[in-house]
Amino acid sequence: MTDGETGRVFRLAYVPGVTPAKWVKIWAERIPDVPVTLVAVPAAEVVGFLRDGGADAAFARLPIDRDGLSVIPLYVETTVVVVPKDHAVAAADEVTIADLADDEVFHPLDDTIEWAVRPGQPAFTRPDTTADAVKLVASGTGLLVVPQSLARLHHRRDLTYRPVLDAPQSQVALTWPADATTDLVEDFIGIVRGRTVNSSRGRAPAAAPAEKPARRQAQKPAQNGSSGRRGAPAGRKRRGHRPR
Repeated sequence: MTDGETGRVFRLAYVPGVTPAKWVKIWAERIPDVPVTLVAVPAAEVVGFLRDGGADAAFARLPIDRDGLSVIPLYVETTVVVVPKDHAVAAADEVTIADLADDEVFHPLDDTIEWAVRPGQPAFTRPDTTADAVKLVASGTGLLVVPQSLARLHHRRDLTYRPVLDAPQSQVALTWPADATTDLVEDFIGIVRGRTVNSSRGRAPAAAPAEKPARRQAQKPAQNGSSGRRGAPAGRKRRGHRPR
């Protein structure tokens, strides 16, 4: 009976903007008997979700409260400013924080970027979510600075975004409860870290069937009555015989 038949699954949570498809595809190729259940979780709730046993592992944005969790940082995202297409920023290829000094910039409650000093001027409200903030940007009441993947996730035809060169950046990490590092978690860690299927730390591939030993071919009888054994070189005395 396979893992799939017994109901065994690998539960993977992820925060908005993270796309786990490439890793899930590799998992399906290597471990087809264990399906992956994907769970979208708000960034502010992913740590609690893990601690409550809602998932075996999760993609989260740092920083997070690491107490009781194992964390593997994966990649850093470009930070961008989301603006209406007719805004002056849209005419530039890239901007700096100083370029936003006179604009109102929304700071949603689910913001994951660590700011020493917030860019621009405080907006008239703090939206609950990034999605709410994007709608306010579209209304022309302010700008929004977010990781690039979130700008793509909430893309609108009337908005665009530009890189903010000197802004802090958001880092995506794989995390899981430290006391629940199961064999499936180890398998997924191997996939995310790019280990090959034959890696000693990954799940061992199925053993190949043993090859039958090659059948020895019977030696053909030597010509001229020879037994088939290689004779002594010409002119060489054979051991045990004295010359007459």
